[in-house]
Amino acid sequence: MNDNFVPLIQKLSYKFEKQEYLRVAMTHSSYANEFKVGESNERQEFLGDAALSIVVSDYLFHRYHMAEGDLTRIRASLVCEKSLCAFAREIGLGDALLLGKGEEQTGGRERPSILADAFEALIAAIYLDGGLSAAKAFILPFVERALESEQQSGLGDYKTMLQEIVQQNRGEQLSYRLVEESGPDHDKCFAVEVLLNSNVIGKGQGRSKKAAEQSAAKQALALMGR
Repeated sequence: MNDNFVPLIQKLSYKFEKQEYLRVAMTHSSYANEFKVGESNERQEFLGDAALSIVVSDYLFHRYHMAEGDLTRIRASLVCEKSLCAFAREIGLGDALLLGKGEEQTGGRERPSILADAFEALIAAIYLDGGLSAAKAFILPFVERALESEQQSGLGDYKTMLQEIVQQNRGEQLSYRLVEESGPDHDKCFAVEVLLNSNVIGKGQGRSKKAAEQSAAKQALALMGR
């Protein structure tokens, strides 16, 4: 095993049965061509892109009751180069890359396109080694944190939007109810319902109660056509 891979493996919370998949995922074409070590990560990048798309699509479909166009927009923001590059940097993927001398000297370890492509190749490596469930378990924490960050930055203050709509009708009461709390302390998942008077008008999940409430409010707004 390449020593450069050790810090990355420690951050993945996934143990490879066949570490060759990881080696290929970290092998840029410049390294493969220069040192004649076999396959680069380009084919795995192709497969990882497909696995990422189905996992994110399935997650958004079940989490949000939205129109197809809105779901497509959110998915695009999560699987774009900018997001994938950020995910890669979060786990220090750049330090594990195998690059040719030219790419190394010109800052390839920090180049967004290289990082994003390698992240997709890493998804494929996990998929090939452990199946779709393993790839899903790897991908979703990044997706959920990205969605929560969007909400917490004020770009998606759905609770305030929903409250303003409800206040237009005097006598209507809006409330949030925690219906489930699961997972270990370091990886909690909360499920929340938002109620208008006594009727459930939205459901949401998140890694904090606040995020789950935002998700529930967003679903309620979507059902209202907002």
